Amino acid sequence: MGGPSVSTIPATPSAATVPPVTEDPTPPRAPRRRLADRFGGGSGSRWFPYVLVFPLALILFGYVVQPMFATFAESVGVDGVENYTAFLSGEGVARSALLTSLLISAASVLLCGVVGVAMAFLLKRFQFPGRGLIEAIILVPAALPPLIGAISFQLLYSETGILPRGLQQLFGAENPVLPFSGIAGVLVVHTFTMYPYFYLATSAALTGMDPSVEEAAYNLGAGRVRVWRTVLLPMLTPALVSASLLVFMTSLASYTAPLLFGVDRTMTMQIYINRTNGDLPMASTYASVLGVVSVLFLLGMRWYEGRRSYRSQSKGVASHRREITNPFGRWAALVASLLATAVLLAPVATIALVAFSEDGSWTTEVIPAAYTWQNFVTIFSDPDAFQPILNSLQMSLLATAGCIVVGVLIAYAVRRLDFRGRGLLDVAVMLAWALPGTVVAINLISAFSTGNAFSFGQVLIGTFWIMPLAYFVRFLPLVFRSSSATLAQIDPSLEEAARNLGASWWRAFGSVTLRLMLPGVLAGALLAFVHGVGEFVASVLIYTSDTAPISVEINNRMYSFEVGTAAAYGMLQVVLIFVVMVLSGRLEGGRRSSREAAKWTA
Repeated sequence: MGGPSVSTIPATPSAATVPPVTEDPTPPRAPRRRLADRFGGGSGSRWFPYVLVFPLALILFGYVVQPMFATFAESVGVDGVENYTAFLSGEGVARSALLTSLLISAASVLLCGVVGVAMAFLLKRFQFPGRGLIEAIILVPAALPPLIGAISFQLLYSETGILPRGLQQLFGAENPVLPFSGIAGVLVVHTFTMYPYFYLATSAALTGMDPSVEEAAYNLGAGRVRVWRTVLLPMLTPALVSASLLVFMTSLASYTAPLLFGVDRTMTMQIYINRTNGDLPMASTYASVLGVVSVLFLLGMRWYEGRRSYRSQSKGVASHRREITNPFGRWAALVASLLATAVLLAPVATIALVAFSEDGSWTTEVIPAAYTWQNFVTIFSDPDAFQPILNSLQMSLLATAGCIVVGVLIAYAVRRLDFRGRGLLDVAVMLAWALPGTVVAINLISAFSTGNAFSFGQVLIGTFWIMPLAYFVRFLPLVFRSSSATLAQIDPSLEEAARNLGASWWRAFGSVTLRLMLPGVLAGALLAFVHGVGEFVASVLIYTSDTAPISVEINNRMYSFEVGTAAAYGMLQVVLIFVVMVLSGRLEGGRRSSREAAKWTA
């Protein structure tokens, strides 16, 4: 018969057969993290912001803040107290130079505001014959480097310029007719070259302004003056403050226009004169005062802009241009458009014309009498003539590379990281932007005439490296602002998603955030590069015969009466800037595409 059945289900072991569970006093060892993960490998680490920010803060301190202290120390050296006493007491030219600079800057803001705001209203609010032509070339003055812009106006409107000589010959006068010189010449140059700041800011504000607000004010019985005072101007205040700040700071730092139109009693000219005469303490005094005035004005304007809110709560539609239907008005608009086109294109046309003139052939004639290709042939065939171009390209590329690395990281730190001192880091970059070029040059001279830790013990003055360092300090804010603006439009969740999928911070930043930032970074880098190629104000104080850039070579050729060759160098700069403007426009389109891609990905 069958034996006892055997169950196939295992019996539950009794407590006696289960071995006792003992807790291991040693916890399991965590996976070993990489050095990059332990020290700043992720933005969530408590120490990560400081690991990233410390070298950036050190760079800003060493090349922006510390040179300012060195300049102040130089100014209060042997004769420093007497120099500051001269400013306060009004002795000599010091106080006169400060007042003249402030007067020119304030007048430049007023004139540029009138021209820029008027042009913005005409082009954005009205439709008339010739509007498209003006709108296409309205930003031509922005394409002129400061030195070339001033030279073109000198060739056009000074006592020896084309227009006064032409009018003299036309009317048979004994002297040139309506020449510009002195402060009037400086203001003409500033107005023509700086009104685009007001035009761009006001145009953007008008484009985003709801017309229903203005129409509601008219419907309630308000007159045009009251609408301007209570509606339009308050809504335009942020744009006007921003443009006023740019024009005032640029005018205060202006050197080329006072130089070419013979206005010696300005702060920038006195810095150059005292530096050239070997009086570095007095030059440092001027630089310190000018730097303080610039920073105070910058902070004051930022405070004024931030004290009120200027947002509109309505949700109207965009405004439409009003057609000018009056026949006389249409003809007047057409004539004015053609005249404005001639005025806007005249400086570039003058540089192009003179670039083909023979050196020394233009004396008393209205326009040059002899023309040649030799100026351009000489520039590209003569090694000595080509060296300034090579110097400018090399120094600008080096400075731009530094601006990209430091500017992108500072933008990321300010926008994405939370750490103590974030505001100070932003102010330090803003400080570099606020300082005029002459002040930057004097700061570097004071700081690096002897070796220190930030120059690795080497004297940088008189070497090649001081020039790209000056360009780096001057144009770092361009890359920073462009990168920061682009980063503000990128959703942080995209980088967080990459981190959640296991990517390190460095990989997530490089493969996601930096790729989306690339159009904005490149746009800022192109601006920094082209500004470096045309930089003159700081270069003229620190260059040597072996490191002279294009701008200094243009100035030297002008003083050697080689006007044709100088204009040929200038024409090359203008062509380069137009190429950069085209590339920047394409990058702006790429930036919009990146924003759309980020939006859809999110």
